[in-house]
Amino acid sequence: MLFTDKRARPYGPTVMMSHHSMNSVHMNGHLEPENHQHIWIITGPAGCGKTTVAKYLAEELSLPYIEGDDYHSQANRDKMRSGIPLTDADRWDWLIILREEAITRLQHSDGVVVTCSALRHRYRDVIRVANYGHPSIHIHFIYLSASEELLLQRVGARQGHYMHSNMVHSQMMSLEPPDSDEENNDVITVDCSGPTDEVQEMALEAVREKLEEDP
Repeated sequence: MLFTDKRARPYGPTVMMSHHSMNSVHMNGHLEPENHQHIWIITGPAGCGKTTVAKYLAEELSLPYIEGDDYHSQANRDKMRSGIPLTDADRWDWLIILREEAITRLQHSDGVVVTCSALRHRYRDVIRVANYGHPSIHIHFIYLSASEELLLQRVGARQGHYMHSNMVHSQMMSLEPPDSDEENNDVITVDCSGPTDEVQEMALEAVREKLEEDP
């Protein structure tokens, strides 16, 4: 039931930035460090509890919340309702739209909580691009980890959701759990197999610890 977080530095390709891009100009002309802003991406396959955890974090931290599923195209939703797995091509625009929406929400807040399955390394890299043009933005992935058996049980018990239980296996086949490099940088792994309130508290504790580390 423990979470792991070994982030040491922003993850992703090195991007050269000017001195001015990493600071804000004060009205007297002097450069001052920008305040950091945080995008918290709650990730994992169907049934892991992304929405439940994300809504809890958003409420506890008084941050805006983005439900990633709401930004899927109608074509994507129709495919999922029919039990057809989404392809990479189906996901690219969705990931970009989510990333840009998260950046937009930061215009009025110092953080935002987003649900996004982000099953593969390359999908997470699409979100990480948010930092390249906005160096004050820090991206954090909270990966909710559980067995396929448990996820199947949870999704099978849902009523009226478009994600069918047979999609869990498809997502698990596509899943690329965060590797050691990611866990050393911007991924927090939370075991979500326990009771909901316990998982929520572990996620909140991890977020608060990360914020305390932020200078």
